[in-house]
Amino acid sequence: MLKTKYFHGFVAGALLLAGVAAPAFAQPGDPTEGGKGGKIVRVTTLAKDGPGSLAEALAMKGPRIIVFEVGGAIDLEKSGLVIDEPYVTIAGQTAPSPGITILRGGIDVKAHDVKISHIRVMMGDAGEPKRSGWEADALSTVAAHDVVIENNSFMWAVDENMSASGPRFTGETVDEWRKGTSHNITFRLNLAAEGLADSSHPKGEHSKGSLIHDNATNIVFDRNIWAHNVERSPLVKGGAQVLMVNNFIYDPALRAVHYNLMDLEWTDHPHVAGEITAVGNVMRGGNSTSEDLPFLMLGGVGDLKFYGKDNIAVDRHGEALPMFGTYGQTAAKLIEAKAPLADLSKYDVMPAGEVETALLRSAGARPWDRSAEEIRVLFYIAEGRGEVIDSQEEVGGYPSFPETRAAFDPAYWDLATMTPRNGIYPGQTVAPQEALSTRDREMREQAK
Repeated sequence: MLKTKYFHGFVAGALLLAGVAAPAFAQPGDPTEGGKGGKIVRVTTLAKDGPGSLAEALAMKGPRIIVFEVGGAIDLEKSGLVIDEPYVTIAGQTAPSPGITILRGGIDVKAHDVKISHIRVMMGDAGEPKRSGWEADALSTVAAHDVVIENNSFMWAVDENMSASGPRFTGETVDEWRKGTSHNITFRLNLAAEGLADSSHPKGEHSKGSLIHDNATNIVFDRNIWAHNVERSPLVKGGAQVLMVNNFIYDPALRAVHYNLMDLEWTDHPHVAGEITAVGNVMRGGNSTSEDLPFLMLGGVGDLKFYGKDNIAVDRHGEALPMFGTYGQTAAKLIEAKAPLADLSKYDVMPAGEVETALLRSAGARPWDRSAEEIRVLFYIAEGRGEVIDSQEEVGGYPSFPETRAAFDPAYWDLATMTPRNGIYPGQTVAPQEALSTRDREMREQAK
C-alpha cells in the first residue's frame, strides 16, 4: 500500500497537471477592460513582426481583442514588443495548445487600458556573455496606467521579471509625479520565476522579481508567485503605494519584500513616505535563502507606512523567520498602521495557510496546459527544491514548441470575458475537475 504522504503528493501533482482552478474570489473591479467591445484581430504567424504578427496587432489603433490562430514560440531575437496604443486585450488563452511563448525578448507596456492574459515570456541570456550589457525585463509597464497583467508566466529575465516603472519625477508636485509614472496596475495570478543572477546585465548579479518604481501608485499584487529570485519580490521604491494580497514568495536569496527610497536618486526632492498593505501573504525559504531572512526589509532614507495581517514567513524547514529587518545604516522608520492603507473591503482574502496550495494550481499561464518549464518550477516549489540560476542552460535551455494552428471561432467564446462558453480551453480535453476526478480514482486504485 502507498503511504498516505506519498498519496497526497500524487494528488498535489494531479492538481498541478490538471490545472484545477482555485475557488472564485471576490475582488474589486479591474482598472480596465482592455479592448472589450473592440474589433477582433487575429494573429496568424509566429514571426516577430510583419503581416499577421503579434507586433502588427499591437501597433494597430483603436479598441481591439487580439486572438491567436497559431500556437508555439515567437522568438524576438533580442528585440522587444512595445504596447503604445491603448484599449487592447491580448487573449493568449485563445491560442491552440501549446499556447504562445515569447523567447529572447520581453514586453514593455507604454499605454493605458491594456489587459494581457495567458502568455509565457522566457527571456534568457540569448547567448550573450556575462556582464556584456544586454538587459531587459520580461514584462514592465513604463509610465502606463489602467493595466491588468493576469495569469502569465515570466521567467529568466536579465532585469526584472514583472515590474511597474516610469520616470521618477514628472512635474512639480507629488500628484504630478504620481500621474506621470505607472499607476493603477494589477498583477494577478502570475508566475515570476528564476530571474538570472550572474548573467548579461552590466551590473552583474541581477536576479530580480518585481520593481515598483518611485511614486508608482495603486499597484496591486493579487495571488502571484515569485520563485528563485535573489531580490525584489517585490522591491517598492520611494513614495510608491502597493497592495499585496495572498501572494507566495519561494526561495528568495537575499531579500524578499523590501522598501528603499534612495537619497542618491531623490537628491533635493522632498521625501515621500511609501505605503505597503500586505495581507495573507506567505514567504517560504528554499535552497538559496539567506539564514534568518525577514519577510520585509527597510533600506534607504525614506519612511515606510506598513499594514500587515496574517503574513507567514518560514525557512526551508518550516521554522519561523523574522517579519521585519533592515539593510544599511539608515534613519528610515517603519511606521506600522493600525488599519489597511488600501481598500480591502471587496477582497475575499484567503487565510495565509491556504495560499500555497491554491496558487500552485491556479497561477501562471494556461494552468490547464502548462509547459514543461512551468511544471518543473511548480513541482520544485511543492517539493522544496530548486535554486537561483545564472542561465537558462542550467535547467535545460530554451524550450522548443511545435507550431500549431486552429481557427478562432467567436461563437465558442464569451467575448466579454474571453472565456470559453463550455468551460474548456484550447489544449484542455476535459474540464479540470473531471481530469482531477479521473486521476484521483486511478491513484486510489494504486493505493489499495
